[in-house]
Parts: sequence; C-alpha cells; structure tokens
Amino acid sequence: MVAGGCSRTGDIAEGGITAVRSACPHVGVPAGTGDVTLFNPANSREASAIDVVAVLTNVQATCDEAGPQILTNLTFDVLARRNQPGPARDVTLPYFITVVRGGTAVTAKRLGQVTVRFAEGQIRAQATGQATSSIDRAAATLPEEVRKRLTEKRKAGDQAAAMDPLADPAIRSAVLASTFEALVGFQLTEDQLKYNVTR
Repeated sequence: MVAGGCSRTGDIAEGGITAVRSACPHVGVPAGTGDVTLFNPANSREASAIDVVAVLTNVQATCDEAGPQILTNLTFDVLARRNQPGPARDVTLPYFITVVRGGTAVTAKRLGQVTVRFAEGQIRAQATGQATSSIDRAAATLPEEVRKRLTEKRKAGDQAAAMDPLADPAIRSAVLASTFEALVGFQLTEDQLKYNVTR
C-alpha cells in the first residue's frame, strides 16, 4: 500500500492526495490479441474466405493476496460468428495467460483452449474461458525504504514538497519492478497476428 489508514483512492489528506497500491496485478488484453480470424481456405486472406471471427472480451479478475503467493483468477467471454449457417460445429481456439513484470519482462506464460459451439443453423456462439496466475508476494511488495519515501508527509514550503518521489530514478525503478500485469489473449500464429495488425 502506498497510503494507509482509512483513506480511499483519490482522497485529499494532510500532505497531499492518497493513492492505494495493491500487490494484485493489473489485468488486460495485449494489443492485437483480442480477436482472431479463421479463413477457409486457411492460406487465403480474402474477405470472401473469412470462416469464423472471434473476440475475447469481458475480462474479469478476482485476486487473493492473503498468502505468500498472490493468486489471480481470470474469466473472459469469447463471442464468435461464423460466416455461413450450417450443421452444429465446434471451434476450438487457443489462448494464453502471461505474467509481465515492469511492463516488459515476461515471468510466466501458460496456454489453454476454449471451445465455442455453434448450434445447427446458428451463426453466433459464445463461450467462457478461465485462467489463473501466481505471483510471489515478495516480488510484488515495495521495499520499506521506498514505501517511506512515497508516504512521507511533506509540508508546503519545504524543498522536498516540490519534489515528486517518482522523479528519483531509483524510486521509479523500484515501483516498476514490483508492478505486475496478468494478460490474456488469443494465442495467434505469426500470420494471424500480422493480419490483426495490418488489416
């Protein structure tokens, strides 16, 4: 926690505005991995060859930070549409969950699969997927000296009051190193990712 007591995020308290920092990871979908397009034939990229389009959305997370491992459970919806109605059909889509530290360093990655089932004659289908991540509490905890620098009260007029602690590269680096993200998205081939980026 960056600020303690009964303060809520954004509360104005003596010495400034409080902010609450959780050890739980930020959750999101990496750019370019939130949707997937399947073609038939597979090597075509013509609009007329689009077979199935799926979107990964509604990512929800619950976090348990009580123990030595911070556990995050994610759920998400996959909304799919096929180009032509037809017989009942299952389409299985691979996805990943990855833990990123400091915005760039991947510390863990796991793969899973979610299957959408198109009913006979229907062109739309929906499924729910889930994934979990685990982060070492010690790695996500700010060092005591950094917490003190961030939470110390500063009085107007003091030289230190005009200095943002995060302007100190050592403080900024420590905060970044203890910040994690849990990211979920479709496990795309190189061609699928290229299609998403360039279409």
